[in-house]
Amino acid sequence: MTLILGLDPSLSCTGWGLVRSEGSRLAHVANGQLPTDAKAPIAERLAALQAGIADVIAAHAPDRAACEEIFVNKNAQSTLKLAQARGAVLAACGAAGLAVNEHAARKVKQSVVGTGGADKVQVAAMVKVLLPGVAIAGTDAADALAVAIADAQVSYTATGR
Repeated sequence: MTLILGLDPSLSCTGWGLVRSEGSRLAHVANGQLPTDAKAPIAERLAALQAGIADVIAAHAPDRAACEEIFVNKNAQSTLKLAQARGAVLAACGAAGLAVNEHAARKVKQSVVGTGGADKVQVAAMVKVLLPGVAIAGTDAADALAVAIADAQVSYTATGR
């Protein structure tokens, strides 16, 4: 049995989701979102993300984490902010000694929905199918659960466990 923390980093609202993987079977454990105050200084927002993920790790003791890889936006400022948020989230994982697997957003969507071009609504709908009865905290949490599900599937496919 493996507890996987899925992460969907964003400066405005980082999603997180915990999935228990036992062979090919998945179970929802918890999920949530960490919004930041857009009017706060960037350093404060990054510190809040790092502390929030550290709290999730302390509360649930996951075995590993999985995070979306960074993608390049047309807007360089947006890409930079995403990278900074991702750094804060990964720093929290590193401080806790968690290994982090990274997955491209298109691969996560392909794994969960069946197409790399799926939108957020399709991802959330399939997460609900794969984790029956789950109450999802929002679209960022749904994306984070999708990252955890994709990570579990990749691991199962690679190891057969």
